[in-house]
Amino acid sequence: MKQQYTVIVLFAMIIASSLTSLDSYRTTSKRVCEDMNRALAITLEEQQSDVISQDTIRTFNSHLQIAALRGKATLAVDTRSRQFKAYAQCSEATIFSLSDQRPAALLWMLTGLWAVLVWYRRPKPEPTLIHAGNYYGGLTFSESDGRFYAADGSQVRLTPMQHQLMEMFFKSPSHSLSKAEICEALWPKKPDATDTLYTLIRRLKPVIEQHSDLKIESDRSKAYRLEIFPSRKDS
Repeated sequence: MKQQYTVIVLFAMIIASSLTSLDSYRTTSKRVCEDMNRALAITLEEQQSDVISQDTIRTFNSHLQIAALRGKATLAVDTRSRQFKAYAQCSEATIFSLSDQRPAALLWMLTGLWAVLVWYRRPKPEPTLIHAGNYYGGLTFSESDGRFYAADGSQVRLTPMQHQLMEMFFKSPSHSLSKAEICEALWPKKPDATDTLYTLIRRLKPVIEQHSDLKIESDRSKAYRLEIFPSRKDS
């Protein structure tokens, strides 16, 4: 499964776990309210009085069907209106403790395991490697895999023709090649490859200069050579 899909599944599991927990809480809250209101109605009917006393509270608790509410549910009196109004209330923490959170807990556990899987399968940055090989001007040609690498270890992407020309430059002791030497090696069957060579050099120059301290210099169009930028030559 692709990384983006595993992340989508993770968020879906988080939402499902949250909704399951919330649904259980709401169901329990409704059941608690119904039980408290029923117990309060019976208590007030039996008491035949508007006074809330210790006996009222004891009677109220005795009529609660949810045993866990006894001693935790409270009675409140609304004094803002002329009519007597009593309310039964319970803390959110108590309602949550009474709700069945086992399905949500199972989903949260699975979500946690999936999150670990997403973390484990996340794209890992490629380590910076130092490749052994022919080094010149911040560029390395690795003979083991036949690739060019910049100073930070990243591979320099070249076209097949560019790669072949750069390999010729690196294998030359002077890092220079004559025009005829290049054309004969790259286009042996082409009578005049001057324009093709010029285009190749023109497109190769910015790639090399971007990834190294090198530049390709022309010697009156008779030869080409790799040179280190004058300001970066070793003293």
